Amino acid sequence: MRSKPIRQVLRGVAAALLAAGLAACAANPGPAADTASIGTSLAQAALHAGSPAGAVRLADQALAKHPNDTQALLVRAEGLTKLGQQAAAQADFAHVLRLDPRSGAALLGLGRLRLSSDPASAEALLRRALRVAPGNVAALTDIGIALDLQHRHAAAEATYRQVLAIRPDLTAARVNLALSMAMRGQGRQAVALLQGLAQEPKAGPKLRQDYAAVLTMAGEHAQAAVLLSGDLPPTQAAEALRAFATAGEPDAAPPATDGKAQP
Repeated sequence: MRSKPIRQVLRGVAAALLAAGLAACAANPGPAADTASIGTSLAQAALHAGSPAGAVRLADQALAKHPNDTQALLVRAEGLTKLGQQAAAQADFAHVLRLDPRSGAALLGLGRLRLSSDPASAEALLRRALRVAPGNVAALTDIGIALDLQHRHAAAEATYRQVLAIRPDLTAARVNLALSMAMRGQGRQAVALLQGLAQEPKAGPKLRQDYAAVLTMAGEHAQAAVLLSGDLPPTQAAEALRAFATAGEPDAAPPATDGKAQP
């Protein structure tokens, strides 16, 4: 008999804990504030267990009683983000900021949601998040992405290097630095930066596709095609190569390999 994957086992345990917690709340609700706290905690647990829809439902229950519960609003916003409901998520993050203008989590969440549509606005929000928590590598990495999306690649590179000075092991910052360098015509250096990482046995398809993008922008089309052929059907691989080649042109947006990496 095959054993269940560890992620499936953990999700089963989390679901059991959620069910037990809900039963406990129903049997002994306690003071209103405690009930709200428990509901928000359960919503957070659902989010961490990989159930954004469950997190949103539990957060809704908490917010029905306490509409200005910032933690519940943040959990719901994160859940909505994962479900692709960006407008609703933005509304929740904005609500939190009206209640607490220095909420780093809300500034980061709203900034990330605005990256693709309004990178300048996203940068401003992310810099506010950084002022709240100096050295926040997530905010710094996303600032680099916002700069790249505004074609300010030199400033983006400096930001990614700042992240790597704090967290040398952060793959997201290394990948983004390589992509940014490749878009600036520093293809050889970008390839060297990612080559060892992309060739490790634990490297996943996303990392290999990012490396293929760097190879393409460095002029190594044949090597990039071989790399992509292991993960994508021929038509998708050809389409990706065309997109990567275009990304290396002046004033091009970053290559669409499911977006730049975020910690």
